[in-house]
Amino acid sequence: MSGIVAVVAAGPGLGLSIARRFAAEGFDVALVARSRDRLAPIVEELTALGVRVQAVEADVADEASLRTAMAEVRRVLGDPDVLVYNASEYVEGRPTEVDYGRFVHGLLVGVAGALVAVQEVAPAMRARGSGTVLLTGSEAALRPSVKAAGLGVAKAGLRNLALSVAADLRDDGVHVTTVTIRGVLKPGTFFDPDRIAEHYWRLHTAPASEWEPEFTLSRPEDGGN
Repeated sequence: MSGIVAVVAAGPGLGLSIARRFAAEGFDVALVARSRDRLAPIVEELTALGVRVQAVEADVADEASLRTAMAEVRRVLGDPDVLVYNASEYVEGRPTEVDYGRFVHGLLVGVAGALVAVQEVAPAMRARGSGTVLLTGSEAALRPSVKAAGLGVAKAGLRNLALSVAADLRDDGVHVTTVTIRGVLKPGTFFDPDRIAEHYWRLHTAPASEWEPEFTLSRPEDGGN
């Protein structure tokens, strides 16, 4: 299997693990991040797998910046078969005290950026009748935090957006899922990024009969996967 995967907000953690997993299957990889220089080691590692790798700089909180980056991905690699949106911003502060500007910026990063990224890939996916959109969620969407209200609202907004986009695109043959991770990412644990990346690959390859708008990853003892 081959194709093109675009990882938005790529970095050395989960983003790298997902990119590496898809590259191992022959996918060309587009990495979108705020700093292209920081992507250099990732580009080198993935290129060694024999696939094309493109690093593009963009501020996901800036609509024009992200749209320009996605256009550059299409120009160099082509229309993505898979979009992974991995961006979020930890905004500390109680809802009665949190700084308004930081709160709004968190929504731009966590929700508005996802909307832009989806809008950039949806037309081509619709036209060919296939595609996968995977939006990285978290426990914060389900269990509001008093000390970090901004993150909770952003993740809840992303979850709602994912469910909406899934309903919008399903009849066009596009699989949209939010991956709600109910734990802290850490190598060597249940929430090891490489282990989680396997789920992203499985969701991409799942038949339409198994599509669901949300996949929740939690420990078996908590009733999850």
